[in-house]
Amino acid sequence: MRAGDRLVVSAVRRGGPWPVVLAGTAVVGAAGELAIPYLIGRTVDALVTRQPGGTPWLALCAGAVAAVMLCESLGVWARGASGAHAAATLRSGVLRHVLGTGSAATRRFPEGELVTRAGLNAEEVGRAPETVTSALALLVPTAGALVALTLIAPVLTLTLGAGIVVILFVLRAFLRTTTTLAGGYQEAQGEIAARLVEALGGARTIAAAGTAGRESRRVLAPLPGLRTHGMALWRANASAAVRSGLVVPLLEVAVLAVGGFMLAAGDLTIGELYAAARYAVLGASLSTALGHISGLARARAAAGRVAEVLDLPPVRYGTRALPPGPGTVEFRDVAAGGLAIGDLTLPGGSVTAVVGRSGSGKSLLAALAGRLADPERGTVLLDGVPLAELAEEELRRAIGYAFERPVLVGETIGDAISPVSPLSPLSPLSPLSPTSATSPTAPEPAPVRKGAAAGPGLSAEAAVLDGRLPAARRVAEAAEAACADTFVRRLPLGFATPLGDAPMSGGERQRIGLARAFARGERLLVLDDATSSLDTVTERQVGQALTTDRLGRTRLIAAHRLATAARADQVVWLDGGTVRACGPHHVLWQDPAYRAVFQGAEVTEEAGGVQEARGAQGAAP
Repeated sequence: MRAGDRLVVSAVRRGGPWPVVLAGTAVVGAAGELAIPYLIGRTVDALVTRQPGGTPWLALCAGAVAAVMLCESLGVWARGASGAHAAATLRSGVLRHVLGTGSAATRRFPEGELVTRAGLNAEEVGRAPETVTSALALLVPTAGALVALTLIAPVLTLTLGAGIVVILFVLRAFLRTTTTLAGGYQEAQGEIAARLVEALGGARTIAAAGTAGRESRRVLAPLPGLRTHGMALWRANASAAVRSGLVVPLLEVAVLAVGGFMLAAGDLTIGELYAAARYAVLGASLSTALGHISGLARARAAAGRVAEVLDLPPVRYGTRALPPGPGTVEFRDVAAGGLAIGDLTLPGGSVTAVVGRSGSGKSLLAALAGRLADPERGTVLLDGVPLAELAEEELRRAIGYAFERPVLVGETIGDAISPVSPLSPLSPLSPLSPTSATSPTAPEPAPVRKGAAAGPGLSAEAAVLDGRLPAARRVAEAAEAACADTFVRRLPLGFATPLGDAPMSGGERQRIGLARAFARGERLLVLDDATSSLDTVTERQVGQALTTDRLGRTRLIAAHRLATAARADQVVWLDGGTVRACGPHHVLWQDPAYRAVFQGAEVTEEAGGVQEARGAQGAAP
């Protein structure tokens, strides 16, 4: 729990001004509670002995009660504000850290578990400022009661001190037990959340297979364990409450008994005896800390779970920039995740297809090329610079990615594609909007002839990547290359359509993901099964755009289709955890084992496409 305890302390320190406000109200309120017995005692003595001046003491009592009520009200407000502030700060930090670790977080924790730790557990840690401050505030009346009793009669202090020691032992044992039980309860919650997220991801399959009942039982299988931990928490709380609750009346009786003897001996007045009785109750107020200790135990357990996420090492980046180059990718004695790549070169401006049976490591090789994963051995270089030494901004600008199931980020479709974030506002009158063609007020982009100079030493295409042409133009060209512009322009607001208002099929979503890669990658495009949901005609059109990329970028494609491999300049064939062969498709095609990688049905279906691809490959410059 050391890491969790450090996180709890950090949450208290970073709780903003609210813990200070909470502590201030707690101290002032405790001081008022300490003053009330004394003021009541002086008032009683004044009234019993009929001494003059009793009215001011009564007024002071009323003022002390009002001050305590005001502090309680402010404390309630400060507790809510401190918890919200601390939880929001921690959640933001956890989110940034998870995103900064890359795929390491999802390899270590299921997605539902991450959501639970960043959501529910972070909220419980956020309550730490409230629980810690409130628990410590209870020490103020306890210490004050001991001092006050010492002033009245030191022997009463000894009586109260013995009871406080017993209460502290009870609270200490309760904190340890509750922390362990709360940790088990939270683990069961996380397991249920992880199973639920998995089930939601396969909801259509579950419905089609008619296995909803069985899946529900699987998701809720940890529920008995959750109930066991919950009942244990209740029993621990009840047991501690009974033990500490018994101490309070016994302690009060002991103080009254000792005080009664002193009153009979004439060593105490009636008012002092009353004050002593009230101070005994205030001194034993630590017994009311069970709720705060329970909250602290849950915060400690939750902090331990959050700390496990924060302990994941983030991806480290260098500071180097890329020199001028064609985008050559080199693998030097690389091995990772059971895949031995060895030495492999992707020539600058070439198209390389990676093929192999399912599980052969195609996605891993693609991830290594774009530094979405780091090799366990060896080095991956881009234009002679190790990827690990590149600055993050330089790396992400140089490499564009497209995945099988892309996640679209941004407010609009244009934002999801744009190389800059956020994208300059695209209104219905934007040149990218379908309404702009008929609008006399729509601004027209400056014409740029293909191959014309757009700046010193830059072609028009290079100027787009260099940022000298508008981002809107770059988005439009990328969408056209990915065959996404047709369905986007049919939307009411075109590229300015909010993502939530643009229902897309799997193939359309993949085309937006491809457009994003085309718009962002300056030297290398990495496509990890990024055309699997496209129909054959669209896939051929996208493949043609990849083959004839005007910017001359290097392209690495994890491929399943025969036509994709046929269009590539070289094919990397993975088999048995290693690179079995590397060469042109027509050369590898002579090997029956290579032909067996592709399904026979696909060979028949795309036979015409293969011939077309070969012709295009031969005609390409």
